[in-house]
Amino acid sequence: MPRRRLAGAFAGLAALIAAPALAQSSSYLTPHWDTRVGDIAVTFGGKTYVNHGLVAAGWLPAATRDFNDETLGSFSSMALSGWTRNADGSYAGVLRTLPDRGPNNVGPFKGATDYANRVHEHAIRLVPGKGLTLTPTGGFFLRDQTGKPMTGADPGSNVITRGGARYPSPASGQGAGRISLDSEAIAYLPDGRFYVSDEYAAGIYLFDRTGTLLGVIETVPAILPMRKGVLDFGAEKPPTTGRRNNQGLEGLTISPDGKRLIAVLQSATVQDSAAGHATRDHTRVLVYDIEKTQLPKAPIGHYVLRLPTVREAGDGRAADATAAQSEALALDQHRLLVLARDGNGRGKGAPNPPVYKSVLLVDLADATNLAGTPYEQSVTPIAKDGVLNPDIKPAAEAEFVNILNPAQLAKVGMNLSVSPSTPTSLPEKLEALALAPTLDGTGDVFLLVGSDNDFATAKGRVNGQDFDASLTGPTGTGDNDNLVLVYRLTLPK
Repeated sequence: MPRRRLAGAFAGLAALIAAPALAQSSSYLTPHWDTRVGDIAVTFGGKTYVNHGLVAAGWLPAATRDFNDETLGSFSSMALSGWTRNADGSYAGVLRTLPDRGPNNVGPFKGATDYANRVHEHAIRLVPGKGLTLTPTGGFFLRDQTGKPMTGADPGSNVITRGGARYPSPASGQGAGRISLDSEAIAYLPDGRFYVSDEYAAGIYLFDRTGTLLGVIETVPAILPMRKGVLDFGAEKPPTTGRRNNQGLEGLTISPDGKRLIAVLQSATVQDSAAGHATRDHTRVLVYDIEKTQLPKAPIGHYVLRLPTVREAGDGRAADATAAQSEALALDQHRLLVLARDGNGRGKGAPNPPVYKSVLLVDLADATNLAGTPYEQSVTPIAKDGVLNPDIKPAAEAEFVNILNPAQLAKVGMNLSVSPSTPTSLPEKLEALALAPTLDGTGDVFLLVGSDNDFATAKGRVNGQDFDASLTGPTGTGDNDNLVLVYRLTLPK
């Protein structure tokens, strides 16, 4: 595809230029939708980034079975490799995707089930302007050091120790004796080894290319989930300090030079927030030096990222939620793309319209480094009631790709309907990102954005048990298919 001319690209630019950090987070009380169809440019850190818009979308049916003849379960994260451009202008590659802990409070499953964590592999074909296809080709299970599969089952308060590291593990019942993993993000090293970040322990696991555990990077004390002074990795009861329930290290990425591993907490820790979900807006970013060792003991960087707040109903009243981040991609050692979103859309089961789903530009370069300070080594709060401490400067951030663009979505046959939603309505959970070069001489890239459908299908199967977890009710019925959107971007050198 030739580079598009930028005529009109700077229309409305003044409203999009990144401003200095504000005293509080940006707040969106009504649906933050954009109807522009042309190129949209953003100036950030003195450089220009251009969003050329959607060029394709593809779906994988929610009932798709994986290599183990079980429901595929969608995309909490993704990693792309083997990317090539064909003579006819199409593209091909291998897409590895990560489901989370399995069916959870859907169909017959009460809470998290004993789902064997795994990585899926797909052949991917992209024809810009026409579409994207995904074909499952296999995958493998994630296993601990003893060769046992890991489990998605909630560990409760039980902790096991191996090699001096603490792991969540159910003491009895389903998954007993195995490491509990709520896998949320995946990041590959050049030699085929890869990291997976976890929701339960808020830690980072390193696996060999076959999926066998090599070791763990335990999270910092400020993020460890503690209940009344006792370590508790379970997700059924909220901790009193540390990561919030189901709000672990949702974003994980490796810098292009392979020297930095960057992890992002989904939203603020318990001690950094107050009653009400709108005070969860100051989250943490951890940066590890992996040049000499792939399992460093402590981060060299620890920063604050300010997330947008929203009004879930979109009715203009006070903000009552945080647009928690769901994935991160490193552009270099300090610049990131971060996906922040609300919880509205197909699969939500509520008629609230989507209010905010955007990819942010984030720069850590001038933010206050909290590594080794009491903010990291203890539970000293970085914020009170949603107000960041004045001695801390957060990362710079600016909106880059507003996914809630009905004009762009219509180009690929999609909509923002919720009452009711349709099979091509934008889903609630956009959780995966990947970048691929266009390889056409322009230097542009494709940004892939994938959804997590929470196993929502009428024809589900896990652990030998068939289940119906399809959507029901006035906000939409049927399966919630897996989705991948493809944008074309120009990023500065």
